[in-house]
Amino acid sequence: MAMKQLSFLLLLFISLSSINLSAQDSIPNDKLLIGVTPTPPFVIEEDGEFTGLSIDAWELVNKEIDLEYEFKQYGSLAELLSGIENNEVDFSINPVTVTNSRMQRMEFSQPYFISHTAVAKRSESQIFSYLGNLFSWNFISAILILLAVIFIFGFLVWIFERKKNAEEFGNGSRGILQGFWWSAVTMTTVGYGDKSPRTTGGRVIALIWMFMAIIIISSLTAGIASSLTVQTMNDEINSVQDLSKFEVASVKSSSAQELLDLYNIKHTAASNGMEGISMVENEETKLFVYDEPILRYEINRRGLENEIEIHPKTLKKDYYGYSFPKNSKLLDTINPVLIGVMKSMEWNTIMSEYE
Repeated sequence: MAMKQLSFLLLLFISLSSINLSAQDSIPNDKLLIGVTPTPPFVIEEDGEFTGLSIDAWELVNKEIDLEYEFKQYGSLAELLSGIENNEVDFSINPVTVTNSRMQRMEFSQPYFISHTAVAKRSESQIFSYLGNLFSWNFISAILILLAVIFIFGFLVWIFERKKNAEEFGNGSRGILQGFWWSAVTMTTVGYGDKSPRTTGGRVIALIWMFMAIIIISSLTAGIASSLTVQTMNDEINSVQDLSKFEVASVKSSSAQELLDLYNIKHTAASNGMEGISMVENEETKLFVYDEPILRYEINRRGLENEIEIHPKTLKKDYYGYSFPKNSKLLDTINPVLIGVMKSMEWNTIMSEYE
């Protein structure tokens, strides 16, 4: 009986030792190299020092595993993702959205932040927007065509009236203008009565013009209302497909750019969120599509709240996770700790500071 108990304890000791050794094997002995690129408010670089939500969160995680580390800075998100994929760093704590295409190239931890892909655009006054629609080329061209039709009927009446009704329509250019005046007054049904055709030909033209004017006025009113309504609807963004009607920019290699590529939306590429907001501010692009918390932080940091706004309808939900090279042993070490830390009060405190 004693031998059985001794054998059981020995077996238990060996098992625990193997588990402990396995966990230790997954932790590198050398200093960790963590890839980062400035992405306020998650990663903020000032004089070579890094702060921000992701940095604070990582320090909270590292309290549990106590690993030595240093940061390796990359110039852009595209360079960072390439560095992770090529094993230049052990992992990255940058806010990298988990996507299907990225999961083919790297590993991801448990998501630690939920975000949305949003659209930043210049703020526009509804009055100026309405006036802009009202004086669009379609509207102006319709008015020019209408003026031409008014002139034609006024000219035809003047042809018949210029000799037998010279006192009202006159001769030469002055008479042509009088005919234009009569035609405009007749079309609008104002009916001042200061001029009226007296010849048979003039009255036939007038009768035709009266009926045509009713149709033209009705069609013009409906056309203007329809044009303004359609233009207003075109300015609304209800889906990703609606972005195709505007000049669009996004960050190179971001999940937002992947979304635009998926829907074949033509766009220009910015290196980061700061450059993208500058493009909107300088009217180099109409819309900038990127991660909502990064957009809001940059707009507030620059004091552009009255100039640039976030469209209220987001395009998709995003999940940020730590990103690792393929087959990284670190993932099994960090992931359980990250999950545990996310349930702590310290984590909630960190998140509240950046909301």
